[in-house]
Amino acid sequence: MFLCISFFHLIAIGYFLFWWGRELIMASSLYFILPALGGYTLASLYLLKNPHILHKKKRTAFYCRHISHRGGSGERIESTMEAFTHAVEQGTEMLEMDCHMTKDGHVVVSHDDNLLRQTGNDVTISSLNLEELPLYKERLEVTFYAGHYSTGTDRKFALLEEVFRTFPKMPINIEIKEDNNKLMEKVSNLVKQYDREDLTVWATVDSVIMKNCRKTNSSMPYSFCMRRGLQLLLLFYSGLLPFVSLGESFLQFYLPCIINRTYIPEESVLKSRGVIYLIEKLTMRKSLFKHLAKRGIQVHLFVCNEDPDIKAAFDVGATGVMTDYPTVLTNYLHRQRCKD
Repeated sequence: MFLCISFFHLIAIGYFLFWWGRELIMASSLYFILPALGGYTLASLYLLKNPHILHKKKRTAFYCRHISHRGGSGERIESTMEAFTHAVEQGTEMLEMDCHMTKDGHVVVSHDDNLLRQTGNDVTISSLNLEELPLYKERLEVTFYAGHYSTGTDRKFALLEEVFRTFPKMPINIEIKEDNNKLMEKVSNLVKQYDREDLTVWATVDSVIMKNCRKTNSSMPYSFCMRRGLQLLLLFYSGLLPFVSLGESFLQFYLPCIINRTYIPEESVLKSRGVIYLIEKLTMRKSLFKHLAKRGIQVHLFVCNEDPDIKAAFDVGATGVMTDYPTVLTNYLHRQRCKD
């Protein structure tokens, strides 16, 4: 009996010593971990507000607060020369557009490759020669403003070369939607031909396409793709962002309430106010946008077609706003200047 009790006592003592030793080790480790963690946090917060200490500020050839989405697709038929001309006349500082290539090798400005939405013809640009392209519909619904339509006298698809020739000094944001090396090479060659590498931005949501765009022409500034945007958020929330170099010059992102209002079905969980609030809180961080701006990275939020959305974008720290209604944005900016 004595031996039995002693044995169990030894086991109990052994367990006690093990856990006591473990706690001592953990406690002693905290003496090193907590100061290191505190120092890292303070350094990260300080450098977030003072990024010039580690990073040279990017100097793009232009700075824009007023960007016209598809040339201002709410006031003229999207992506036509009439739309681009009207937007420029209203004082836009950048034209946003998408490009595709015809069967005979012409770079055409168009959001869609399939022309059903824009023309009523279920054909693709890539399957047609330039002279075979149909005209835009006489009345076209504005994608990010349901129930609103645009009209115009110009219903022809514009050539990218025509845009470059007509607006030689206008910054242009070109989104590439397909992994087509010939298209990228054509765009790059036109950019070089018209001497506007510093005025033309590569944009795409796809990381593979962006990699190929950069490979085709690394002299052009470029924006964050979707994957890089998610990485940016992870770097921000982990505190690593101030220590990491960024090659991008632009962050272009949906104002969450806009994409939710436009594309999310009513029955979706994403219509929940709680979910919307969480998404906005996670992505629309003023401290993040201020940090990027101090590093010379412009933040463009879109697609803002009403004064409350424009105000919300600027209030959260956007350096520029993209709109379908260049006149509305011009009037808003004018009123703000008058107040200031």
